[in-house]
Amino acid sequence: MRTLTQQLSSHNRVAACLLCLGILFGANNALAADPWETANRQLYQFNDFFDTLIIKPVATIYANVTPPILQQGVGNFFSNIDDLSVAINDLLQLKLEAAASDSARVLLNTTIGVVGLIDVATPIGLDKNDEDFGQTFGAWGIPAGPYVIIPTVGPSTVRDAFGWMLGIAFNPFFYGDSEVGVPMYVLENTSARAGVLAFDELVFGDEYIFVREAYLQRREYLISDGEVEDEFGDF
Repeated sequence: MRTLTQQLSSHNRVAACLLCLGILFGANNALAADPWETANRQLYQFNDFFDTLIIKPVATIYANVTPPILQQGVGNFFSNIDDLSVAINDLLQLKLEAAASDSARVLLNTTIGVVGLIDVATPIGLDKNDEDFGQTFGAWGIPAGPYVIIPTVGPSTVRDAFGWMLGIAFNPFFYGDSEVGVPMYVLENTSARAGVLAFDELVFGDEYIFVREAYLQRREYLISDGEVEDEFGDF
């Protein structure tokens, strides 16, 4: 579904799904973080309808008719653009080693990798990191604020929503001609949606709660760099 597409990093999908399954076993504070649940549920239903009517069918066709090698190239291309924002957020969090690595990824993939179509950085040990402005705000100690559903985008928090808007400003297509920017935006999101079609079946029970808690747990995991407190203690 659309909400899982936009907010779960593509190169960490399996880890994200395992975190989702962890909902069944751990206590969680998500309920207290959702004072706008009534409105959020309505927006969630709208997003789900939009996904069912348009996004998922288009992504399914894309996945079925586009050769896998071309799909990989498209994914690499947009991942390379994202790496620029990742490197900036590395610097803002004073993660200098990661910033150097992600900057090198952009340089190598943009040049040797033909504007990012080929990922030449990962095979030589420059793994992609996952940073964004929402995580940077969190690292700076800014509270997440209430959980919120962004229309046509998906789950977020007030803090992450501001981070998402700021991140748009670092996408080069934002400043280009709309005749290029809009198709590229559609292609990016179609590619991302196609990449998570197989995970639709993992959502069960109350879908709204499942997605909300999966998102909040995933964001907590990313902001803390994987250092999640063990709620069970010494068992």
